[in-house]
Amino acid sequence: MKAFILAAGRGERMRPLTDHTPKPLLQAGGKPLIVWHLERLAAAGFKEIAINHAHLGAQIEQTLGDGASWGLNIQYSPEPPGALETAGGIATALPLLDEQPFLVVNGDVYCDWDFNRARQLTAKTAHLVMVANPAHHTTGDFSLDGERVIYANGKQTLTYAGIGVFSPSFFAGVQSGTVMKLRPLLDAAIAAGTLTGEHHTGRWVDVGTPQRLAELDQELKNA
Repeated sequence: MKAFILAAGRGERMRPLTDHTPKPLLQAGGKPLIVWHLERLAAAGFKEIAINHAHLGAQIEQTLGDGASWGLNIQYSPEPPGALETAGGIATALPLLDEQPFLVVNGDVYCDWDFNRARQLTAKTAHLVMVANPAHHTTGDFSLDGERVIYANGKQTLTYAGIGVFSPSFFAGVQSGTVMKLRPLLDAAIAAGTLTGEHHTGRWVDVGTPQRLAELDQELKNA
């Protein structure tokens, strides 16, 4: 099973930190955010990793190289300035991901979800890892009815963690190089009753602001 790390975002809310450093390379606990993912993916037995990039992407390639430092093989999917959004970025990188379901991880989150579990989800067309709503996103995204992802309808909402398992067929209607968000595809899958998910109750941080980065940095240094 391969993994795809989303690392193309500009990181506007992180400025000025991201003016000269791509967001996934910002450090927390003494190492770049994306390296936490690489180490955990390697520990879970992943070998093949694809990473997209746009803003200052050359720095990501220079820092991570071919992945040999972690026992990984990393391939890159460069995107134009402004990037292609999540669905567009994944669709463009599909040639690097073969024809089997793959794990997707946002490069700017910190999470202790067990990446080994991804291999148990390969029968799903699309499966989202969701977490309790953080203080900066109290309205949440979706709800769960058992394993099926639904809209709230009075139920407790959860926030998409930026981690999921997807079949390549989920992006079949997205042309390579297209700018497209993930949400329209998720909405269509909810309407079709095919989107599944789970509630992760462990540690998760959306490292979206300098303050949250500083807090995570201190937490990891104290751990």
